[in-house]
Amino acid sequence: MSSTSDFLTAREPGPLLADDDLLDAPATWGAVATPVGRFELVPVRPARDLALVHRWMNDPAVAAFWELAGPVSTTERHLRAQLDGDGRSAPCLGVLDGTPVGYWEIYRADLDPLARHYPVRPHDTGIHLLIGDAPHRGRGLGSVLLTAVADLILDRRPFCTRVVAEPDMRNTPSVAAFLSAGFRRSAEVDLPGKRAALMIRDRTHPLLL
Repeated sequence: MSSTSDFLTAREPGPLLADDDLLDAPATWGAVATPVGRFELVPVRPARDLALVHRWMNDPAVAAFWELAGPVSTTERHLRAQLDGDGRSAPCLGVLDGTPVGYWEIYRADLDPLARHYPVRPHDTGIHLLIGDAPHRGRGLGSVLLTAVADLILDRRPFCTRVVAEPDMRNTPSVAAFLSAGFRRSAEVDLPGKRAALMIRDRTHPLLL
């Protein structure tokens, strides 16, 4: 695993994600203050981050829901499919006070297969996430960071009116974190490989049912 100092040293400027207009350039969103420290989304760079994301994906608690455990090539294919795509999904590290604490995917839900399963709106923006290491789990960090990321999306993407997510119904800690972050459970949907809770946070009136 790379140390925090290694990560900070390796953060020289690089190219933005391909076709950033689809997501309003997450690489430029910057850091925000949260109750637990300064947090930012940093676009994944495989040369720097692959080993770390691979280790997280092979944690049994993560693998149970992401289903990406296996050799490093499995993780690399997953990342490359987004990095070499059309820009509708941005894989990022969630970095708290300079330390990577999780993996995030910010994606255009209205351009995703998910759109076939609910009444989609233009520019709906989706979130996938995992908290990387066990010591960071189970203490409310997920809900704090979800709040920060949803706020970032709605602030930096002016045409987006909703942030959505589809955690596995069996992943009760994840569903609870979304609820604590101001999302509402809108429906249950059958997706490939899982029955999901469709979570929605609206730009205004997030607690309306």
